[in-house]
Amino acid sequence: MPRRNRPGRRADGGPPERDLGAATGWARAESGSDGDWLVRTVPGSQATKFYRCPGCDHEIRPGTPHLVVWPADDTGSVADRRHWHRPCWDARARRRPNRRW
Repeated sequence: MPRRNRPGRRADGGPPERDLGAATGWARAESGSDGDWLVRTVPGSQATKFYRCPGCDHEIRPGTPHLVVWPADDTGSVADRRHWHRPCWDARARRRPNRRW
C-alpha cells in the first residue's frame, strides 16, 4: 500500500493541526533589553547567499551558519529581517549594531 503524504484529520473531524514550528519557520522568541525578537537558526547547508552582519559589519559568506532575526511585534516584516553571526547576536547588549560604509 502506498504511503499517504497528506496529514490526517483530527479525531473531532476538524482540519489537521499544524506544527507551530512549521508555521513560524522554526523561529524562537527571545526577549532582551532591546525588545522582543524572533530568531531563526540558518545551518550552513542552507546559507546560499552573502549577507552583512549588523553587529560586526563583516560578510556572512555562503555556507556559514548564522541567525536571522526580526522584531516580534506586529511592526516586524520581511524588510526588518537581519542576518547575524551568532556571537555578534549574543554580544549585542555590549556592542551596538554599526555600519562602516
